[in-house]
Amino acid sequence: MTIKTADLCDKYEQLLQVVEPGLRSFGGKSACAGQIVTLRVHEDNKLVRGELEKNGAGKVLVIDGGGSLRTALVGGNLAKLAADNKWAGVIVYGCVRDSIELAQTTLAVFALATNPVKPRKNGFGEAGVTVCFHGATFKPGAYVYADEDGIVVADRKLE
Repeated sequence: MTIKTADLCDKYEQLLQVVEPGLRSFGGKSACAGQIVTLRVHEDNKLVRGELEKNGAGKVLVIDGGGSLRTALVGGNLAKLAADNKWAGVIVYGCVRDSIELAQTTLAVFALATNPVKPRKNGFGEAGVTVCFHGATFKPGAYVYADEDGIVVADRKLE
């Protein structure tokens, strides 16, 4: 399936939440779609690794990092792990690092910015919770569609 968020907005306007602009594409793929898996963390990515170690076929990991620009939550190693485990994409409300490595993966990665500082690895955070940022609500089990034009969220899978 080729993802075109503009077409989804035209066809399913009443069913979609449109994420406010501000997240940029850093991955080797510029688009993704899948069922939402969520995390809420703050400058700590131990839970991120734990999720990405799982089979992610048909899923997109949405990480609410509180919009922190002080550390990266995903880098080249985690992006490779995600791609190897068949995740469709990762959306980070925060920063990423290793941008050249991210661009060489077969993974869609969206984030606010880059920051070379590594995060803590204490395991603090929450998994499987509803998260909200950039004007949208991301519920575990709902669906997200992202491409060069933007990111949209739907309660159900769209054809």
